Amino acid sequence: MKKEIPKKHRNDIILIACVLLVAAVGFVYLNFFRSEGNTVTVTVDGTEYGVYSLSENRTEDIYTGGDNQHHNRLVIKDGKAYMETASCPDGICVAHKPVFRDGESIICLPNRVVVTVDLADETETPDIIM
Repeated sequence: MKKEIPKKHRNDIILIACVLLVAAVGFVYLNFFRSEGNTVTVTVDGTEYGVYSLSENRTEDIYTGGDNQHHNRLVIKDGKAYMETASCPDGICVAHKPVFRDGESIICLPNRVVVTVDLADETETPDIIM
């Protein structure tokens, strides 16, 4: 005789399969269908520090805190941005992978530095009438 799976367990299996399917679709979207950004916006303690192009290789030293006691070094190279060094004790921002997709960010919480990749509209014109 064939043993049937109880209805309660069958519903659990269906629920788990649906959750895994939604997670897989989200993973594929986040990793393969997001567009690449073209600028990096750096904010320190909520105030904009600078906006830099991802198409230009550069190194930017960011000093924060009273008497510039905290230091982060942002490197933009080959269209990607990463934190090379930081004076924070945990170094999570330095261990973060390089960012290049629109909406990705690197956050150094102890130094209050946030680096966010943006997709700026390059055809945008200033709102000035002459």
